[in-house]
Amino acid sequence: MTIVKLKNISKDFSGLQVLVGITLEILEGECHAIIGPNGAGKSTLFNIITGLYRPSGGKIFFLDKDITNWSAHKIARLGISRSFQITNIFPKMTVFENVRNAIVSKFNRRFDWVSLLNKDKKIGEECDRIMNLLVLIDKKDVPASELSYGAQRQLEMALTLARDPLLIMLDEPTAGLTADETRKAVQMIKQVTKGKTLLIVEHDMEVVFSLADRITVLNYGEVLATGAPAEIRENEKVKMAYLGRG
Repeated sequence: MTIVKLKNISKDFSGLQVLVGITLEILEGECHAIIGPNGAGKSTLFNIITGLYRPSGGKIFFLDKDITNWSAHKIARLGISRSFQITNIFPKMTVFENVRNAIVSKFNRRFDWVSLLNKDKKIGEECDRIMNLLVLIDKKDVPASELSYGAQRQLEMALTLARDPLLIMLDEPTAGLTADETRKAVQMIKQVTKGKTLLIVEHDMEVVFSLADRITVLNYGEVLATGAPAEIRENEKVKMAYLGRG
C-alpha cells in the first residue's frame, strides 16, 4: 500500500526553482531514503510533505487523501511525525518533560487539565516506554540542555516516535555524530522503526545503504533515480552526480 504519493511537485522561491516535477511513492513498511548533493532539494521536499512549505505546483497524497496545502499541524494529526536537521527539543525541560509534552499531544489532552490529571498514570507509563526504547530512562530527570549532542538526537527521535506516527520522517539523524555514535544510532533506528514506514534524508552513504529498502536520488531538484540500494549503487548517472566513481 502507498503511504505517500507525490505527483509532479515543484517549488520555487522568488523565481529560484528548487524542485522540478517530483513524482514519488513511499510504500507502507519500507525505509525510503532520499539522497543527493547539497542543494538538491532534499530538505525542501521534507518541508513540503510536512506542510512547512507549500508546493508551487503538483499534488501530495497521504493514504489517498489529498493533503496539498494543508497546514503543518493538520498534517501531523494525520500521523506524520518528523525530526529536524538541527536538534529541535525543549532545552530547559528534563528528558521526561520533553517526552511528556509529546505524549500529552498524542492523547489530545493539551488544554484539558482535569482529564490530564486522570490520565497521568497512562501518560507516565507511555513516557517510560518511549524513554526505555531510546535508552534514555536513566537520564529522565536531566535537563535536555545538559545532554550530550548524541543524547539530544536520541531525545528528538523519542519526540518523533512519541505520537506513534504512521510515517516517521528523519532529517539527517546522524548529522554531527561521531563514528561510534553513528553506528549506535543506526542500530537504534533499525530497532525503533521496525515494521514502521520511515522516510529519511541522510548524507552518510553507509547509513543509507544499511537502512534503506529503496533510495531516491535528487539532483538539481529532479528525481535522478529510484530503486533498491544495489540498483542505486550501480547506476551510472548516480555515480556521476553524487556517489563518485571511486
